[in-house]
Amino acid sequence: MSGSRDSAHIVLIGFMAAGKSVVGRELAGRHRLKFVDTDQLIVEKHGPIPEIFSARGECGFRELEARSVASALAEKTRSVVSLGGGAVLDTGTQQLLQRTTVVFLDTDLETVRPRILRSGNRPMLAGDPLRRWEELAKARRPVYESLADITIDTRGLTVPAVINRLTTALNEGA
Repeated sequence: MSGSRDSAHIVLIGFMAAGKSVVGRELAGRHRLKFVDTDQLIVEKHGPIPEIFSARGECGFRELEARSVASALAEKTRSVVSLGGGAVLDTGTQQLLQRTTVVFLDTDLETVRPRILRSGNRPMLAGDPLRRWEELAKARRPVYESLADITIDTRGLTVPAVINRLTTALNEGA
């Protein structure tokens, strides 16, 4: 399996609750690659994301996120990297992604609805989480699409089916 750009990294981007972490972990395991979840890196270093939002606001969180992404992409070990949904909004991150293989895990509200309602405390979805998710998805979709080398529509697919499609697309891009 190889990516379409000259990089050791396969970077998963997409909407909140799209399954980037689950797919990333499984993809990395199947292909014996390192897996990095940038949200998890933030939590390990700075504490729970809702607490970061509360103490530092969204801007403070985005700064930590950009540093976390830069650190993950600076690693020389071939890896699958899962980004938080809003990480791609940072222009520095967008520039770093030009040197990686970027996979957009596309989905819709109906697919993620149970995950959003089950997951609870997501600061960006405060208030009406389903309406907020739709607003964010509409605003971010053009960014995801512009950065993606590969787009996988995950609607109605199991994690193994997503990984099979992704592996095929990565191999075709080799």
